[in-house]
Amino acid sequence: MSSTLPGLQESLTGSAILLSILITSPVFADQRRPTPPPNGVLAVSSDTFLSSLGVNTHVDQGYNAGSYVLALRYLGVRNIRDSQRNLSSTIMLHEQTGIRVDLLGFDVIGLLAAAKTLAQAGSLLAIEGPNEPNNFPITYDGKQSGGRYTSWVPVAQLQKDLYNAVKSDPELSQYPVFHVSEGGAETDNVGLQYLTIPAGAATKLPDGTQFADYANVHNYVCGIRMGYVDNQAWQAADPTLNSNGLFGHWDGLYGEYGKTWSGHFNGYSNAQLEDLPRVTTETGWDAATVADERIQGTVLVNTYLAQFKRGWRYTFIYELGDGEGGGGHQGLFHENWTPKLAATYIHNLTTVLADDGALADPGHLYYYIVGQSATVHDLLLRKRSGVFELVVWGEQVAGTNDVTVSLGRAHAKVTIYDTTAGVTPIQVLTNAGSVPLTISDHALIVEID
Repeated sequence: MSSTLPGLQESLTGSAILLSILITSPVFADQRRPTPPPNGVLAVSSDTFLSSLGVNTHVDQGYNAGSYVLALRYLGVRNIRDSQRNLSSTIMLHEQTGIRVDLLGFDVIGLLAAAKTLAQAGSLLAIEGPNEPNNFPITYDGKQSGGRYTSWVPVAQLQKDLYNAVKSDPELSQYPVFHVSEGGAETDNVGLQYLTIPAGAATKLPDGTQFADYANVHNYVCGIRMGYVDNQAWQAADPTLNSNGLFGHWDGLYGEYGKTWSGHFNGYSNAQLEDLPRVTTETGWDAATVADERIQGTVLVNTYLAQFKRGWRYTFIYELGDGEGGGGHQGLFHENWTPKLAATYIHNLTTVLADDGALADPGHLYYYIVGQSATVHDLLLRKRSGVFELVVWGEQVAGTNDVTVSLGRAHAKVTIYDTTAGVTPIQVLTNAGSVPLTISDHALIVEID
């Protein structure tokens, strides 16, 4: 997103301000007792969560794919995002690490051929349209499109043709198509704010035009011209943030598919955005100094968790290593391929949660969290072994929150891990019906037998 409009300044009366302070205060929150569902909280398969994790690589640009192997194994993420050149190296990565590929590009014929090659090797995850045409204009059918001044009709035509070609191909029709990224930059109302243009949308492409199976956003958790704030990842993942019609610090789903951030063309309603199938193909955090590395690590683990909790099917961090893809320090690894703390923390998360194969019915666990303030979040997962993994993470820049996970009854063994401390438990409880935790800016994992 290339510009930011001023945020809406809300005015409250004195009593409303007092009520707001009370509701969001940790002290007030400690006095509230949450009411869990009567049958408990529905879990999600740990394998399903792990399958959502991805990272951007640059095999297409000629970087040495061999240097990625150990890094990807260490991270434990399941997916990469790359393009169509050097496919033999991409397939090698699949064979060596098990990753699957979100294949992006703007050459329909070339993309289909490359996608078939990857599909035959068992390494294809999805097919994605053009990357940020606002920043990288494309030429389609002899017409240049994208940027800030030309019509976006050719971009829309390319994405439409790509979708139709994939879905009509017997080898590829089962694979999802991801939308154009930064479609909210469209200069004219071509309809890219929809997966399928609905009746009466009054867009330049006709009603019923199909573009994609998933909305595609680059909602960078670092935000736009901002620092490090409470609920950094949680707000970036909010599907309706900025729904007041103005655009704030995060280039989120609303500005691409609710009301486009450039032309302000109407798209989906807030209720529709909540349920819209969606992926993030780029998000990240720059860590230029050692001091920045811890923040990068905690924020990016929180990003994977918040994105999944808030309904994003796949999330790709930009990028795997420093020194690639245009420079900067957004890599999870240094240029010499030693891990930054971000890589270490992600490794700790994926190692503790490691599982192979999704559960069809993960079941429920009865629990509630006493003292859960607005910066404390939770995600309940379950492994094939039957063990529950309750991830509780904080997004509080300073200070801590003392909370208690109440389990309703005693459990024989409860094991607690800290994603910033390693893959060995920091505490083991026996015959425990409640679990006290101190939550700050990162994730803890409560494993319940």
